[in-house]
Amino acid sequence: MLAARLVAAGEPLRVEEVPVPEPGPGEALVRVHACGLCGTDLHLAVDGDIPVERTPITLGHEAAGVVVAVGRDGDRDAEGGRVALFPAASCGRCRFCLAGREALCDSAKVYGMARDGALAEYVAVPTRSLLPLPDGVPFDVGAIVTDGVATPFHALRSRGRLQAGESVGIFGCGGLGTHAIALARLIGAAPIVAVDVDARARERALELGADAAIDPGGADVAGAVRAAAGGGLDLALELVGRPETVEGAIRCLGKRGRAVVVGVGPARASLPPLVAFVGREQAVLGSFGADRGDSADLYALIAAGRLDLGGSISARYPLAEADAALRHLARDRGRVVRIVVETGAET
Repeated sequence: MLAARLVAAGEPLRVEEVPVPEPGPGEALVRVHACGLCGTDLHLAVDGDIPVERTPITLGHEAAGVVVAVGRDGDRDAEGGRVALFPAASCGRCRFCLAGREALCDSAKVYGMARDGALAEYVAVPTRSLLPLPDGVPFDVGAIVTDGVATPFHALRSRGRLQAGESVGIFGCGGLGTHAIALARLIGAAPIVAVDVDARARERALELGADAAIDPGGADVAGAVRAAAGGGLDLALELVGRPETVEGAIRCLGKRGRAVVVGVGPARASLPPLVAFVGREQAVLGSFGADRGDSADLYALIAAGRLDLGGSISARYPLAEADAALRHLARDRGRVVRIVVETGAET
């Protein structure tokens, strides 16, 4: 089969022939139809600031396809099923897995980072990584939901506890932020304030339902956000991973406001003076990945026509051009929503 392999950060991906993996006990072999690329892939393959467990390794953690085989003693009825992949192989036994929080499993191995991923024609995965994909959800949309949509959904709903009528600020309106705006609108947030340095990203945010879009390069960003929100934000969602954006998001909070930080990076952010932070009962929360239930709920919304992600795919590439797809994302990061690599499998 063909697979897009990372040999070293900063070097082109190598699309080469490798053996089709054999599914072991408790595993399934999935014929990949679509695999999304995201910022994590840039950290792994371009920036090199997130290490991979080994090289060469096949990239790809946002995928959907069809089960074509199961390992020994597996359920043969699963063969032929349309599925998406939970982005990491979890242990299924720890307290986080048992509570439905597989993203926090200490033994989790992210596809494309700690085990071969789905930027290939086939991928072997534990059956607990399979997410049933409804017939009404296309493979490309099903693939990007698992991370690009489920991650901001989890941050807004589970970590931020966003309620209808609350004000929300979205700091960073690339792939995750674009979906965060659509989801915040679906939940009933009002007003929604988008903050991004890129003019096209701000324009797209307004098209998707943001009530205001603000350039953080202005003199008084916090003042502008608070004015647009009619006071301090109830919820600020940070999706960039830089100290200045985290601290800026916190400055925009009102009393009892919550800042949920999704963006990751090596630097450290600071809290405001404690007399202000404590006196206003503000909170700063981290949000990592999503739960299986987040993707399942999103698929239900898509299948019911409540959530339209048809415009979320900015470009499609064949597997043979996986490196060009990655370079496109690196060149236009922040401007594209999602780029999808398709294997050419029949739908």
